[in-house]
Amino acid sequence: MPANNQRLRSGFTLIELVIGIVVFAVALSLFISLIVPQARQSVDPILQVRATELAQSLMSEIASKSFDENSSRNGGTSRCNENGNPCSASNALGAEPGEARNTYNDVDDYNGLLESGANIQNSFGGAINLNSISLYEGFSVRVAVFYDDNMDGIDDAVATGANYTGNTKLIRITVTTPTGEDIVFSSYRSNY
Repeated sequence: MPANNQRLRSGFTLIELVIGIVVFAVALSLFISLIVPQARQSVDPILQVRATELAQSLMSEIASKSFDENSSRNGGTSRCNENGNPCSASNALGAEPGEARNTYNDVDDYNGLLESGANIQNSFGGAINLNSISLYEGFSVRVAVFYDDNMDGIDDAVATGANYTGNTKLIRITVTTPTGEDIVFSSYRSNY
């Protein structure tokens, strides 16, 4: 009997060790393949919330401006496209010469605005930082403003093939997150 006792205490065989290592490796690879993508995806909602905050802030800023350069800004009843006062033509949408973001005074001044990373600023031209670190590092934002009277999401000047003036402008803000995801926000501004 002492020989059987010694055999029971001798430990694992080489085959048992190899099988154990293989089973452990398969279990570990399955675990990692399930956890790693989840860790990466857990950042996406945070980036999407920050992109939404940025776009909402910019959209509020843009919507607070007058409809057109030729619209009355003193609360009068004079609107462009009335009484011989035309709105800006589609090929003239954008900032007027010498204007900077902190002096934009109408919706289409933002057409073509492109900012990224530390260059993303608030409406006063100041940096958006927390503890001297840009909150939008790795983000980019671009703005397009165009006439879209039929509200189909297509630039009416492109659809008609001609220079165009209308009474409804589409504001489209595209925010690109650090992971390369484009998130598009849109709003209409009418001539009222």
